[in-house]
Amino acid sequence: MSLPSPHRQCGPLCWMPQLFALLLLAGPAWPTSIVISFDDALRQAVERAPSLAARQAQLDAAQQDAARAAQLPDPRLKLGIANWPVTGANAFELGADDMTMKQIGVMQDFPARAKLRARQQIADSGVAQAESLSVAERAVVRQSAAQAWIALRAAEDEAAALRAMREPAQIAVDTSKARLAGGTGSATDALAARAASLHLENRIDAAQAEVEAARAGLARWLGSASTEVEATGATPDLGILPISEPMLLNSIDRLAPLLPWDSRNAVAEAGVDAAIAEKHPDWSLGVTYGQRDRSPTGKARSDMLMLEFSIGLPLFKGNRQERDIAARRAERNAASADYEQARRAQLEALQRQLAEWHGLQRQITRHTEQALPLAHDRSQAALAAYGAGADLQPWIEARRDEIEIHVEHARLVRDLGRAWAQLAYLLPEQESAP
Repeated sequence: MSLPSPHRQCGPLCWMPQLFALLLLAGPAWPTSIVISFDDALRQAVERAPSLAARQAQLDAAQQDAARAAQLPDPRLKLGIANWPVTGANAFELGADDMTMKQIGVMQDFPARAKLRARQQIADSGVAQAESLSVAERAVVRQSAAQAWIALRAAEDEAAALRAMREPAQIAVDTSKARLAGGTGSATDALAARAASLHLENRIDAAQAEVEAARAGLARWLGSASTEVEATGATPDLGILPISEPMLLNSIDRLAPLLPWDSRNAVAEAGVDAAIAEKHPDWSLGVTYGQRDRSPTGKARSDMLMLEFSIGLPLFKGNRQERDIAARRAERNAASADYEQARRAQLEALQRQLAEWHGLQRQITRHTEQALPLAHDRSQAALAAYGAGADLQPWIEARRDEIEIHVEHARLVRDLGRAWAQLAYLLPEQESAP
């Protein structure tokens, strides 16, 4: 056997393995699957949510505004020429008149203390509003992440339950073929068994599509570019709330969705106080130094110093300040009415969610304890009877009903998880930590 010559030219295919290895080393890493528990999913969702980063930026901005709210305005520098003749024989001559002088001065405005206090109150209310928006958004993120994780787990369980039905379906197909070959069966039964098996495969594909969609939903809240996400660990007990129902019903005003509405009331009240403070006049103080040139005869002229004090005169309060106060009070009343409307809507939503949660629990309990075992036993009994020589149609009907019950059960679990998460994360995290 001859050995290849070391000087032989290597063809293009010779380099393919080395090129592939280099691409693996130099190229971007392939997306890896993420296996995450319920608690870790919520923690990562809160850490990586862009909406929470936006709310934090708004809070930082409000805090910066509050730090400068009660500061005095910047002083003003004054430059000018005073007593400059513009008519007569000495028009526009700077040194012709004794009173002509170059001026430089500083003017400082001093708003009324009531106005400064009102501005600080408005800024502090803005901080409180930004904080309440952040708390409310945090609750939304936790609710959404919990719902996404539970939906993925329900979809995975549904797909696994349907895949477990493949073996009995294959037994039916094999039995129908054996009976047909033995002369005791019919071609119709064989085709019907095969059709039932294909129907099961279609439902498995639909369930797998639900799994992929649920993975994408959870990956969104994890901030992951990969949708290869798997739910692991224990599912929270969806039949027990971390907050008792009486506590939820008695804590309407402290629920996260109502916190921004409450802060709007505080902002509106601060606006009323600011309008009332406009009745107090502002005042200002200025100091000006005037420099005069020497006279045409060379005689020195003394420089001048001027002190200036001014104060606002709110003389027409009826058409100005009083109207502003009335407008701000109307806005406060509107905010109070909106809050009451939101409070009633939240109470109604809470009562509806509790009713839905209880109803879903009863349905799932009935499914778990009765419907699912009954459907399984019926299908198994029909399959055994078919193997013993009975008709195939009862098994087909039992199998179809069993598949639909599993699909319905998965939907109920997703709905229960959604209702549970909405109730579990209504109170701020510091008051309740599910």
